[in-house]
Amino acid sequence: MKADPASLGLPHREPFVFVDEVLELAPGNSAHGVKTFRGDEAFFAGHFPGDPIVPGVLLTEALAQLAGIVGAAGEPGARFLLSAVRVMKFPRAVRPGERIELEAETAGGLGGLHSFAVRATVGGESVAEGQIILSRA
Repeated sequence: MKADPASLGLPHREPFVFVDEVLELAPGNSAHGVKTFRGDEAFFAGHFPGDPIVPGVLLTEALAQLAGIVGAAGEPGARFLLSAVRVMKFPRAVRPGERIELEAETAGGLGGLHSFAVRATVGGESVAEGQIILSRA
């Protein structure tokens, strides 16, 4: 399955969409997507000029957007907001042009809160991993 994130309930629009494509989706359970930052995005001009690195906060946002797609697919019509970052580690830097594999898996929930285990990899190597909490808006 290859799908445009907007068709799967992602409310974000350019320039704040950080999931290029959803490759696999198990509604309410998990998803696998991809993102590649081109390198011409405005933030690279100031984020380590001459040695650009994808900001960790944008990797976290990409993972939260994918988790929101998982939630929206499980609850059609619902919107999800990032409420907490429980833990997030960045084992290595990501450079413009690298294809980032994104994974989000439901880890539990209580009421309107949904916990997700998230991970981003480049070439099979972990570049971000942690746990985020989304709330149903």
